[in-house]
Amino acid sequence: MSIIWVCGVDEAGRGPLVGAVVAGAVVLDPENPIEGLRDSKKLSAARREYLYEQIMEKAKAWGIGQASPAEIDHMNILQATMLAMRRAVEDLATRMGSWPNKALIDGNRCPELPIAAEAIIKGDAKEPAISAASILAKVTRDRQMQILHERHPHYGFAQHMGYPTEAHFAALKEYGACEEHRKSFSPVRKVLELQTH
Repeated sequence: MSIIWVCGVDEAGRGPLVGAVVAGAVVLDPENPIEGLRDSKKLSAARREYLYEQIMEKAKAWGIGQASPAEIDHMNILQATMLAMRRAVEDLATRMGSWPNKALIDGNRCPELPIAAEAIIKGDAKEPAISAASILAKVTRDRQMQILHERHPHYGFAQHMGYPTEAHFAALKEYGACEEHRKSFSPVRKVLELQTH
């Protein structure tokens, strides 16, 4: 009897004003369980880092996909999120050497995939494979924000991870937008309009 491999898929970074939207896809290995998987938003940064390493080590397969700020601006954040999710599953399939049998997607819609897919609202709290995918996506994106912070320290990306906080708005107002900002998001668009006048 062949084993049914199911992958969980989740994203990080739909809300921020800067950087890529990142998706993770994970097939857990029942022979190698990972303790403590839950929605990445409910975990401390240190705990996420620990679980990220566990997932890398123990999962049957994992994949990461993303859509760039330019792609987000071109197609909108929802379509870009679907694209990142599809890329994550494609990456996982490449690493695994075959497609999983099914994808469980966090949220209320599925990206276009060549396999069966099911959307699960609050899936990151219900399905361990989706929790693992959410941790993978969040840690990957947070690390990207740290790199961006080193490049543009005056925006404070290491603190707010690009989310629309008062500190981020203040920095946008003072320094304008950097190339990694999402130009189609209204707070960034308003700043750019002011810069051009």
